[in-house]
Amino acid sequence: MDVRQINDEYSVSPQIAIEDLEQLQALGFKSIACHRPDNEDPGQPSFAEITARAKAFGIETVHIPISGPPTADAVRAMVDALDELPKPMLGYCRSGNRSTIIYQQTMHLR
Repeated sequence: MDVRQINDEYSVSPQIAIEDLEQLQALGFKSIACHRPDNEDPGQPSFAEITARAKAFGIETVHIPISGPPTADAVRAMVDALDELPKPMLGYCRSGNRSTIIYQQTMHLR
């Protein structure tokens, strides 16, 4: 896992595996934001699979799939997630780039 901390409330990573959730809990993450559409790549775990395992570790999840630049609706959904879900939060996508960009776009709205 390649977790990159943005600040105390938010970090990003490339795609996580089901097996990573125990370690994410140990690292102190309280919530996860998935920015990948399901079936973006063959073999990627679905959001439902990640959510089911995350719940077992007490980690809350939100799915805000992004294909290309984040839409205004996606940015608003991310602002809501940041306001409502416990932190620290991990955002993930294929590389971590979309998760970083959407977070940066929330900064002027919070």
